[in-house]
Amino acid sequence: MARQDQVLLLEPQHELKFRGPFSDVVNTTLKLANPTDRNVCFKVKTTAPRRYCVRPNSGVIDAGTSINVSVMLQPFDYDPNEKSKHKFMVQSMLAPPEMTDMEGVWKEAKPEELMDSKLRCVFELPAENEKTHHDMDANKMMSSNLLKSESSTLSMKSMSSTLDDGEVKKIMEECKRLQMEAQRLREENKQIREDDGLRMRKSNVMSSQHSSHSMVKEEGLSLRTVALIVLFFVVGVIIGKLVL
Repeated sequence: MARQDQVLLLEPQHELKFRGPFSDVVNTTLKLANPTDRNVCFKVKTTAPRRYCVRPNSGVIDAGTSINVSVMLQPFDYDPNEKSKHKFMVQSMLAPPEMTDMEGVWKEAKPEELMDSKLRCVFELPAENEKTHHDMDANKMMSSNLLKSESSTLSMKSMSSTLDDGEVKKIMEECKRLQMEAQRLREENKQIREDDGLRMRKSNVMSSQHSSHSMVKEEGLSLRTVALIVLFFVVGVIIGKLVL
């Protein structure tokens, strides 16, 4: 039984074009559209898998939607005399309802259920005049950057040359004076902190001395009171004997 016609719409349809130079990765896009009312499984294969990176290289396209496949050609030494024999194939099939294992579906698929489209790879180098124009633009950018750098350097030099030796000397003296002033303020601040600490210590000593003096004074008063009481008691006893 003949295979079914491809249900996916490919853009481009027949060729994948890669435009050099090929000293860096070159990327092109393959659009896959699903115009049907069913989900479609797809795979993208190539005859040179080591030369290309394809993302995504497989998956499911929902009904009425599309997907962009990025095909990245790896850097290589391009020989214009060598014709490219690289080809890509887009393989697809209608997804069964309630699919859970896509790999299992691919393995169990019958040949008549598979659909495929083939594309060839085309390598293009920029024309000589385009390359010359690109080199000229690059040279212009480099020249403008050099001019900007030189102008900034000259402006800095002219700014420094406008200051004569007298002004430079004044600036240096002012900087020295400000440094000395800052040092003096730091020393004053340190002295103030030391004086505050000394006053606090003296205050604590005086308060402790005052409290001890008060205690001695109170003890002296209490002893004096006891002595007076004893004296009055003795006098009273003597007077009582004399009266008797």
